[in-house]
Amino acid sequence: MSVFHEVSLPLAFSLGASGGLERRVEIVSLASGREARNTPWANGRRHYDVGGTVRTLDDLHTLVAFFEARRGSLHAFRLRDPFDHKSCAPSVTVSPLDQELGVGDGATAAFSLRKAYADAASAYHRPIAKPVPGSIRIAVAGVEQSGFAVDAGTGVVTLPAAPTAGQVVSAGFLFDTPVRFDAERLDLSLDGFGAGRAVAVPLIEVML
Repeated sequence: MSVFHEVSLPLAFSLGASGGLERRVEIVSLASGREARNTPWANGRRHYDVGGTVRTLDDLHTLVAFFEARRGSLHAFRLRDPFDHKSCAPSVTVSPLDQELGVGDGATAAFSLRKAYADAASAYHRPIAKPVPGSIRIAVAGVEQSGFAVDAGTGVVTLPAAPTAGQVVSAGFLFDTPVRFDAERLDLSLDGFGAGRAVAVPLIEVML
Protein backbone atom coordinates (compact mmCIF):
# COMPACT_ATOMS: atom_id res chain seq x y z
CA MET A 1 0.00 0.00 0.00
CA SER A 2 1.39 3.41 -0.94
CA VAL A 3 2.00 6.04 1.72
CA PHE A 4 3.68 9.42 1.76
CA HIS A 5 7.19 9.37 3.21
CA GLU A 6 8.00 12.61 5.04
CA VAL A 7 11.57 12.65 3.72
CA SER A 8 13.22 14.94 1.19
CA LEU A 9 15.25 14.06 -1.84
CA PRO A 10 18.77 15.32 -0.98
CA LEU A 11 19.10 18.99 -1.92
CA ALA A 12 22.07 18.30 -4.21
CA PHE A 13 19.67 16.42 -6.50
CA SER A 14 16.71 18.76 -6.05
CA LEU A 15 18.48 22.03 -6.78
CA GLY A 16 19.97 20.71 -10.00
CA ALA A 17 16.70 19.32 -11.36
CA SER A 18 15.22 20.25 -14.71
CA GLY A 19 11.52 20.27 -15.45
CA GLY A 20 8.38 22.34 -15.58
CA LEU A 21 4.64 22.71 -15.15
CA GLU A 22 1.91 20.82 -17.01
CA ARG A 23 -1.71 21.87 -17.47
CA ARG A 24 -4.32 19.71 -19.20
CA VAL A 25 -6.91 21.38 -21.42
CA GLU A 26 -9.44 19.54 -23.58
CA ILE A 27 -10.15 21.41 -26.82
CA VAL A 28 -13.09 20.64 -29.10
CA SER A 29 -13.31 22.26 -32.53
CA LEU A 30 -16.91 23.23 -33.33
CA ALA A 31 -18.58 23.22 -36.74
CA SER A 32 -18.62 27.02 -36.65
CA GLY A 33 -14.83 27.11 -36.45
CA ARG A 34 -14.89 28.19 -32.83
CA GLU A 35 -13.36 26.18 -30.01
CA ALA A 36 -14.75 24.90 -26.73
CA ARG A 37 -12.06 24.57 -24.06
CA ASN A 38 -12.30 22.91 -20.68
CA THR A 39 -9.93 21.42 -18.11
CA PRO A 40 -10.49 18.33 -15.97
CA TRP A 41 -7.66 19.43 -13.66
CA ALA A 42 -8.19 21.86 -10.82
CA ASN A 43 -4.42 22.11 -10.28
CA GLY A 44 -1.33 22.02 -12.45
CA ARG A 45 1.12 19.13 -12.27
CA ARG A 46 4.89 19.43 -12.25
CA HIS A 47 7.45 17.13 -13.83
CA TYR A 48 11.17 16.94 -13.08
CA ASP A 49 14.30 15.06 -14.08
CA VAL A 50 17.18 14.82 -11.61
CA GLY A 51 19.36 12.54 -13.74
CA GLY A 52 21.67 15.38 -14.72
CA THR A 53 22.67 15.95 -11.09
CA VAL A 54 24.35 12.55 -10.77
CA ARG A 55 28.10 12.78 -11.47
CA THR A 56 29.94 10.44 -9.09
CA LEU A 57 29.67 6.88 -7.81
CA ASP A 58 28.76 8.29 -4.41
CA ASP A 59 25.87 10.16 -6.06
CA LEU A 60 24.73 6.92 -7.66
CA HIS A 61 24.93 5.16 -4.31
CA THR A 62 22.80 7.83 -2.64
CA LEU A 63 20.23 7.83 -5.45
CA VAL A 64 19.92 4.03 -5.51
CA ALA A 65 19.43 3.94 -1.73
CA PHE A 66 16.71 6.61 -1.93
CA PHE A 67 14.98 4.81 -4.85
CA GLU A 68 15.03 1.48 -3.01
CA ALA A 69 13.73 3.03 0.23
CA ARG A 70 10.76 4.47 -1.71
CA ARG A 71 10.22 1.07 -3.41
CA GLY A 72 10.55 2.80 -6.77
CA SER A 73 7.37 4.69 -7.64
CA LEU A 74 5.33 3.24 -4.75
CA HIS A 75 5.90 5.89 -2.09
CA ALA A 76 5.89 9.65 -2.63
CA PHE A 77 8.30 12.09 -0.97
CA ARG A 78 9.32 15.75 -0.74
CA LEU A 79 11.22 17.64 -3.44
CA ARG A 80 12.58 21.19 -3.11
CA ASP A 81 11.52 22.63 -6.48
CA PRO A 82 14.48 24.74 -7.70
CA PHE A 83 12.11 27.01 -9.62
CA ASP A 84 9.34 27.56 -7.07
CA HIS A 85 9.71 26.87 -3.34
CA LYS A 86 8.96 30.20 -1.63
CA SER A 87 5.83 32.20 -0.88
CA CYS A 88 7.51 35.15 -2.60
CA ALA A 89 9.81 35.74 -5.57
CA PRO A 90 13.06 33.69 -5.49
CA SER A 91 15.27 36.69 -4.71
CA VAL A 92 13.03 38.09 -1.95
CA THR A 93 13.05 37.26 1.77
CA VAL A 94 9.96 35.47 3.08
CA SER A 95 7.53 37.82 4.84
CA PRO A 96 4.39 37.04 6.89
CA LEU A 97 2.49 39.29 4.48
CA ASP A 98 3.37 37.30 1.32
CA GLN A 99 0.16 35.32 0.84
CA GLU A 100 -3.40 35.90 2.01
CA LEU A 101 -4.89 32.76 3.56
CA GLY A 102 -8.34 34.06 4.38
CA VAL A 103 -10.39 36.53 6.36
CA GLY A 104 -11.42 36.05 9.98
CA ASP A 105 -15.04 35.38 10.91
CA GLY A 106 -14.65 35.24 14.67
CA ALA A 107 -14.98 31.44 14.77
CA THR A 108 -12.39 29.92 12.42
CA ALA A 109 -8.88 29.43 13.79
CA ALA A 110 -7.48 26.98 11.20
CA PHE A 111 -6.30 28.15 7.76
CA SER A 112 -4.67 26.21 4.92
CA LEU A 113 -1.48 27.49 3.36
CA ARG A 114 -1.74 28.47 -0.29
CA LYS A 115 0.16 30.45 -2.90
CA ALA A 116 -1.49 32.80 -5.40
CA TYR A 117 -0.40 33.01 -9.03
CA ALA A 118 -2.15 36.08 -10.38
CA ASP A 119 -2.28 38.79 -13.00
CA ALA A 120 -4.81 41.48 -13.84
CA ALA A 121 -7.23 38.99 -15.41
CA SER A 122 -7.26 36.04 -13.05
CA ALA A 123 -5.73 34.31 -10.04
CA TYR A 124 -5.00 30.67 -9.23
CA HIS A 125 -4.47 29.57 -5.62
CA ARG A 126 -2.19 26.57 -5.29
CA PRO A 127 -2.68 24.47 -2.14
CA ILE A 128 0.56 24.12 -0.17
CA ALA A 129 0.48 20.80 1.67
CA LYS A 130 4.20 20.39 2.43
CA PRO A 131 5.58 23.54 4.07
CA VAL A 132 9.13 23.44 5.39
CA PRO A 133 9.01 23.16 9.20
CA GLY A 134 10.38 26.24 10.93
CA SER A 135 9.95 28.49 7.90
CA ILE A 136 6.32 29.57 8.39
CA ARG A 137 5.53 33.14 9.43
CA ILE A 138 1.93 34.20 10.12
CA ALA A 139 0.30 37.62 10.43
CA VAL A 140 -3.22 38.69 11.42
CA ALA A 141 -4.31 42.16 10.28
CA GLY A 142 -0.68 42.81 9.33
CA VAL A 143 0.74 41.96 12.77
CA GLU A 144 3.09 38.98 12.95
CA GLN A 145 1.89 36.22 15.28
CA SER A 146 3.46 33.60 17.53
CA GLY A 147 2.08 30.59 19.34
CA PHE A 148 0.40 29.09 16.27
CA ALA A 149 0.60 25.40 15.33
CA VAL A 150 1.49 24.08 11.87
CA ASP A 151 0.79 20.62 10.50
CA ALA A 152 3.83 20.18 8.23
CA GLY A 153 2.16 17.19 6.58
CA THR A 154 -0.99 19.02 5.45
CA GLY A 155 -0.14 22.73 5.47
CA VAL A 156 -2.89 23.63 7.96
CA VAL A 157 -2.06 26.47 10.36
CA THR A 158 -4.04 26.73 13.61
CA LEU A 159 -3.99 30.05 15.44
CA PRO A 160 -4.31 30.22 19.25
CA ALA A 161 -7.50 32.28 18.83
CA ALA A 162 -9.87 32.83 15.94
CA PRO A 163 -9.29 36.20 14.21
CA THR A 164 -12.17 38.61 14.53
CA ALA A 165 -14.46 39.27 11.56
CA GLY A 166 -12.73 41.10 8.75
CA GLN A 167 -9.15 40.52 9.90
CA VAL A 168 -6.90 39.28 7.07
CA VAL A 169 -4.74 36.22 7.82
CA SER A 170 -1.53 36.05 5.79
CA ALA A 171 1.59 33.92 5.70
CA GLY A 172 5.08 33.51 4.34
CA PHE A 173 6.86 30.16 4.04
CA LEU A 174 9.17 27.81 2.22
CA PHE A 175 7.60 24.67 0.79
CA ASP A 176 8.34 21.35 -0.88
CA THR A 177 6.49 19.68 -3.74
CA PRO A 178 5.16 16.13 -3.15
CA VAL A 179 6.48 13.84 -5.90
CA ARG A 180 7.17 10.22 -6.75
CA PHE A 181 9.53 8.50 -9.15
CA ASP A 182 7.92 8.34 -12.60
CA ALA A 183 9.85 5.22 -13.69
CA GLU A 184 10.11 1.65 -12.47
CA ARG A 185 13.86 1.37 -13.01
CA LEU A 186 17.05 3.43 -12.85
CA ASP A 187 19.29 3.49 -15.91
CA LEU A 188 22.83 4.05 -14.61
CA SER A 189 26.18 4.35 -16.33
CA LEU A 190 29.87 4.37 -15.33
CA ASP A 191 31.84 7.09 -17.10
CA GLY A 192 35.24 6.52 -15.52
CA PHE A 193 37.03 5.89 -12.25
CA GLY A 194 34.79 7.25 -9.50
CA ALA A 195 32.46 8.85 -12.03
CA GLY A 196 28.93 7.84 -12.90
CA ARG A 197 25.68 9.18 -14.26
CA ALA A 198 21.98 8.42 -14.44
CA VAL A 199 20.54 8.50 -17.95
CA ALA A 200 17.23 9.88 -16.65
CA VAL A 201 15.48 10.03 -13.30
CA PRO A 202 11.97 11.37 -13.94
CA LEU A 203 9.78 12.59 -11.07
CA ILE A 204 6.13 13.62 -11.15
CA GLU A 205 4.06 15.69 -8.71
CA VAL A 206 1.37 13.81 -6.80
CA MET A 207 -1.94 15.26 -5.68
CA LEU A 208 -2.61 14.86 -1.95
